[in-house]
Amino acid sequence: MPETRITIGGRQFEVACQEGEEGYLHAAAKMLDDEAQVLSDQVGRMPEARMLLMAGLLLADKTASVEDKIKEVRAELAEREAELAGLRNAVVEPERIEVPVVPQQVTDTLAEVAAQAEALAAAVEEKSATTS
Repeated sequence: MPETRITIGGRQFEVACQEGEEGYLHAAAKMLDDEAQVLSDQVGRMPEARMLLMAGLLLADKTASVEDKIKEVRAELAEREAELAGLRNAVVEPERIEVPVVPQQVTDTLAEVAAQAEALAAAVEEKSATTS
């Protein structure tokens, strides 16, 4: 088990950790050191145990806040996923569009006009054939 040296609040500590976990340990120590530095700047010098306790409590408070936010985001995500599932399962009925029907009287009148036009065309054709 490797030992590594970390600095928190201007004090050095030898800490053992699992192989390969040194990076995580240094990152966690930096977070704790940052909080200790804030305390040191605000309060001044204090006993080591009290400084570590207060810095740990500040980090725990931030962690609790982040965990609350994660719960909110997860709840919102669950709502959105349920909404999405509902939309995916929704059956959308096609919109009914009614097209106006041409009244039979108009159709009959157009048929009569077409018949008259054909009769006129035939008469014109017959006249032109006789005059030629």
